[in-house]
Amino acid sequence: MRSPRAAPVARLRIACLGPPSRSRPRCRPATVGRFGSRNVTTALHPLPSGGHGAPGGPGTPASPSPAAARPRHTRSRPPPLHVRGKKTRTVVKFDDLPQGIVAPPAPPAPEPQENEPSYPTVVLQARRNMQRFDNCVLLTRVGGFYELYFEQADEYGPLLNLKVAQKRTGAGPVSMAGFPFFQLDRFLKTLVQDLSRHVAIAEEFPNGPSEKVKSGGLLHSRRVTRIVTPGTLIDEHFMDPYANNYVMAIHLPEEPPSDDVRRQAGQLATETPDPAGAPARIGLAWLDLSTGCFLTQPTTLASLGSVLSRVSPREIVLDKALESDENHALLSVLQEERYLVSYAAQGGLRQLSDWAPMLEAEIPAKTVEKFTKSEVQAGSLLLHYVGDRLQGLSMKLQPPLRHENMHIMSIDKNSMRSLEIKQTIRDGLFRGSLLHAIRRTVTKSGARLLNEWLSSPSTSLQVINFRQELVSRFIQDEDLRDAIIILLRRSHDSQRLVQKFALNRGDPDDLLGLASTIRATEDIVNLLSTSVSSQPEHGPEQDCLSTMVDRISLKLPLKLAKLIRDSIDEEGLVQQHQIEDSEAGEMIALAQAIVKTEGTEEDSTLLPKGPTAKAKKKTPSIKEHYGEDSEVWIMKPGASKVLGRLHSALSSLRQEKEQLTETLRTRLSATTLTLRWTPGLGHICHVKGKDARRAPSDDTLPDDDGGPPQPEPATIRTLSSSRTTRSFHQPEWTALGEALDRLRLQIRAEEQHIFGSLRARVVRNLVKLRRNALVLDELDIATSFARLATEQRLVRPQLNHTRQTVIIGGRHPTVEGGLAEQGRTFQRNDLLLGSPPSQTPTRNQTQPSPPPLPSQGRIWLITGPNMAGKSTFLRQNALITILAQIGCYVPADYASLGVVDALFSRVGSADNLYQDQSTFMVEMLETAAILQQATPRSFVIMDEVGRGTTPEDGTAVAFAALQHLVAVNRCRGLFATHFHGIADLVERQGMRVEDGGTEGAVDTYCTDVAEDDEGGFVYVHKLRKGVNRQSHALKVARLAGLPEHAIRVAQQVLLDSGADMSQEEAAPTEASLAAVVG
Repeated sequence: MRSPRAAPVARLRIACLGPPSRSRPRCRPATVGRFGSRNVTTALHPLPSGGHGAPGGPGTPASPSPAAARPRHTRSRPPPLHVRGKKTRTVVKFDDLPQGIVAPPAPPAPEPQENEPSYPTVVLQARRNMQRFDNCVLLTRVGGFYELYFEQADEYGPLLNLKVAQKRTGAGPVSMAGFPFFQLDRFLKTLVQDLSRHVAIAEEFPNGPSEKVKSGGLLHSRRVTRIVTPGTLIDEHFMDPYANNYVMAIHLPEEPPSDDVRRQAGQLATETPDPAGAPARIGLAWLDLSTGCFLTQPTTLASLGSVLSRVSPREIVLDKALESDENHALLSVLQEERYLVSYAAQGGLRQLSDWAPMLEAEIPAKTVEKFTKSEVQAGSLLLHYVGDRLQGLSMKLQPPLRHENMHIMSIDKNSMRSLEIKQTIRDGLFRGSLLHAIRRTVTKSGARLLNEWLSSPSTSLQVINFRQELVSRFIQDEDLRDAIIILLRRSHDSQRLVQKFALNRGDPDDLLGLASTIRATEDIVNLLSTSVSSQPEHGPEQDCLSTMVDRISLKLPLKLAKLIRDSIDEEGLVQQHQIEDSEAGEMIALAQAIVKTEGTEEDSTLLPKGPTAKAKKKTPSIKEHYGEDSEVWIMKPGASKVLGRLHSALSSLRQEKEQLTETLRTRLSATTLTLRWTPGLGHICHVKGKDARRAPSDDTLPDDDGGPPQPEPATIRTLSSSRTTRSFHQPEWTALGEALDRLRLQIRAEEQHIFGSLRARVVRNLVKLRRNALVLDELDIATSFARLATEQRLVRPQLNHTRQTVIIGGRHPTVEGGLAEQGRTFQRNDLLLGSPPSQTPTRNQTQPSPPPLPSQGRIWLITGPNMAGKSTFLRQNALITILAQIGCYVPADYASLGVVDALFSRVGSADNLYQDQSTFMVEMLETAAILQQATPRSFVIMDEVGRGTTPEDGTAVAFAALQHLVAVNRCRGLFATHFHGIADLVERQGMRVEDGGTEGAVDTYCTDVAEDDEGGFVYVHKLRKGVNRQSHALKVARLAGLPEHAIRVAQQVLLDSGADMSQEEAAPTEASLAAVVG
């Protein structure tokens, strides 16, 4: 009985011209190329007699052939004479030819070197990638693992807690270490974030038929697809979701030619000399690859540290020409704060027009005219570096913003640190910082925007008032605020989601998250619109809501969200994640089993323990429930007409499979027969139990010509058998199974096509989605400010263009919270700088017109004992100024502030031994920067200037700084000191307010200590007018635990010097000492 004839296979015949001579190489079957004007098809590549194409897989050592071992001298040999001879034919299956879109060519592999060791293919590919990316740690994908080789395995294996093994090869042992692919983020975090290394990731790509022939039969090729650095993270799970991840490029202007060179060129006579001492302008450009945010700014080398403190880049990129100049002043600035520095060539980008392919929209013409040459060079260097890290991956960034055009307050690096805006000075912790005290945002992108606002408060009254009006509206309407907060919690981090698609990344989960965010945005717009329409009187608060609604564009995004919902099968996606989790659990369970039998207890501690329990629960049910016919599809059948037809055809084939199963069970008399597929045997029939005890035979095989079944029995050859099971082939099931496989591949391809079209739609809506996301972030901050104001009884500050600061009942935003946790209260204080009589208010929440009071000075000179709150008072008013200019309500009873253009702080003490700078030198550097940069609109706080030297020198330096602030800078400020002689100098120089005149700008205030008759005392933190000439240092020394003998010696020294001493300092008692907040 003849078996059914298989369907004919399409074949392609390729002619190989020339006689089969021994001196000529044999034709290689599947290598097809075209050259010449006549489209002559040739196949003349020699077949290898050994090497990596030999069976055994990529891990099998290859024995080089004698021909391969001999050095090639192709240029010295004359070309072979082509003689037309007998025609030969090479047959290639049509299905083996590559189909679909032509992929971009892979970068050319390095030519094999002479005498190169004969490593296995995987190891050799890794070695070549290590040589090409010599400044990176290379992670090579091999099946389900990422592996390190050679010296990198020896160096980084122990750092990653990986066991380093020795792989035997024909060229000797090779060190190697690896980890499962699903733990990539974990090890990237250690390498990139903790060790600040560059990591090159080499993925494996299946070779097509032609590539297999070219590579000698290799199943996969491995090439680097991305280089991960601290500043070029995209969607890694270890990224800080609450802060931007910036990479910054710095461009230095070229050194001007010497006078001799310029004199020879005849330029000295024609050029206008530069202003004396004009600092050279350097260009900065920085971007966050995870959000697409792109900014530039010109600055000077002196101001660079403050810009870096504000931006906080994770990585700095410099021109490669600077790598050899280790003594450059720029490097000392970067080394001081220990920034990670990378070097890169300038690349081919030179002009703004070269940036266009990497931007989502054109740069506005007005902005183009304002870019400096240094900014353009910095931006070009940055884009070239990021493009090289992405290894050709396309990216779409937001058009660059010039930071100099933005109206923001300047906060130098010393102020950022001493005011503890983002982290504490002592421990560098987030808890205890100003950002921690005020952050109530519910979205990650909102938290990042708040971080940006705190680093650069606005100086635009229009912007500040708009933010305040929005906060005021949400304070008034608590229900609206709570409803928007709930909707914001339903949204996702759309800024980073959208950017993933702009970088040709993203998955179906990201699409669903984006659709959910669009729906939440629609609901928020409906809420705001209803609120506006319900109150016909349109005050400023209603206008701000209308403005927010008008900024949101929903027409096209809503269509996109509907298309995503109609296309993606959420249930199928959940099932796919369960299968992926189970596979990860199986791998971990396998690793734990191996370690249990062959490893040590120390090895077992290095493996994750969580997923194992999951695997034990999920693996059996998923394997049984989602079988071959229950494939998980991530797209709904109705996502496209083609996909619908394919699913209908798949259903028909499944019905045929069911019918064939019943037919074969009847025909073979095997009730347990099932139709299966296995990797080793392909499509098989499987029987078990009593049906497996006898060899299957088919008595009714149909005739090939369609005639009636023939009566001759045919014994079916068994492929595998055991005591209870048996497997064998059946032609009908083989043909049907292959048809099912082809159909499933077509469905997968169509799903990928649909997913690609959805991703393209997201990119087309990039600008609208980003603008909508920014509105949601601003709403998040506004609602959080409203919650904060309600919780902590904050008031709305009045901002104006005067040079006054009036704060009644001010409180420190972070210290007050710490005291409240201890059950203590904070002492409020007033501040009135530069306020005329008609502007001084009373303490009142409703902020009525204040009664007149005497005029106040621009600078307060503050004296008082240690631990009495001088530094706290200085810092709290600086922080209140920052909060007011980001649009937040402030901790006070009343506040009216003139807009501040720059904030300077000289508080605390520290040395810088790395730069060979003493404590006093650091103090003088900070003081010099303030005196050189402060303007009449600046706000300055200075604490204990001159304390690092002798009292006489310190008094002189401190008074000189105070006099400069009054007469030259003419700014507002607070000046705290223990040098009481400064107050006498102020009086003698006529600098007090009561002295009048143009220099009369200083008021004197102080804190104090209240003592009783028994030697007890309390600090009085309430400021009063006047000068306190006692610092009460011995009280603090005794509280700190200084030995009593040392206390008595200090008292005697003070008595001998004739200093004015308090009762407790002059006559010590055994009374208990207490220090409480008054």
